[in-house]
Amino acid sequence: MRFGFHISMSGGFSKILDRATIRGCETIQFFSRNPRGWKYGSLDHDEVEIFRRSIQSSSISPLFLHLPYLPNVASKESKFYNRSIDSIVIDLERAAQLGAHYLIIHIGHRMDSSEDEAIEAVAWAINQVFDRVKNPVTLLLENTSGQGTEIGYEFNQIKKIIERVEQRDRIGICLDIAHAFEAGYDLSKKDGIEKTLESFDKTIGMKRLHLLHLNDSKTLLGSRKDRHWHIGEGHIGLEGFRHLINHPLLKHLPGIMETPRKDTVEDLKNMKVIKSLVE
Repeated sequence: MRFGFHISMSGGFSKILDRATIRGCETIQFFSRNPRGWKYGSLDHDEVEIFRRSIQSSSISPLFLHLPYLPNVASKESKFYNRSIDSIVIDLERAAQLGAHYLIIHIGHRMDSSEDEAIEAVAWAINQVFDRVKNPVTLLLENTSGQGTEIGYEFNQIKKIIERVEQRDRIGICLDIAHAFEAGYDLSKKDGIEKTLESFDKTIGMKRLHLLHLNDSKTLLGSRKDRHWHIGEGHIGLEGFRHLINHPLLKHLPGIMETPRKDTVEDLKNMKVIKSLVE
């Protein structure tokens, strides 16, 4: 398994490689713009070229772009629904410009919509995006913890979304380990991991799984509360991660950590811990 972190783009894309190298990243995830706002400027061509050349000169691969937090395509009643579709379009285009292989999106909150309405809304939005953007970037749906009115916390919900997508060859899954645990899939034990992967394969298909978000959970199994924690220090624990990263169905995948950080120290600690579990 290739390990990495979500890397800050603060100060420009030119800072990403140094930050990734310090942390010992073999793969990375990053934003293309402010993750907590709607406003954005055009990408600087020269900066993008410098970034692409620096990454190509390294061994870091694959690259994952993450959509900002505000877009929500799970409710057509939201006044931001169309703006959210536009946002995915922009980042799907930016992913190709930046040389990223994948764009990760949160499935979203249904708000006052029913589950079926939300599933239809997400699929309709993805179809609109794919009609507007033709490039080789794969769109990854990230499973949720089920907090509040989130959908996408059950594999069957994700399956229903994919079934309604017309260009299904362009879509895949990012499985967030903490979110799955918080949604009720017990990934802290070997037998729970086997049952979860069997369910995933039967419902969605392992061929659609392209990335693991390796986050421990600060909250209990089935809590439906999204709280990431340091590897081995949460309720999934060291043995859960040991079984996960060495599992024959998973060990070929990249694993990105989104563990809490104040500075580099926490990332170095988490990288050391996860690598110590490799068998």
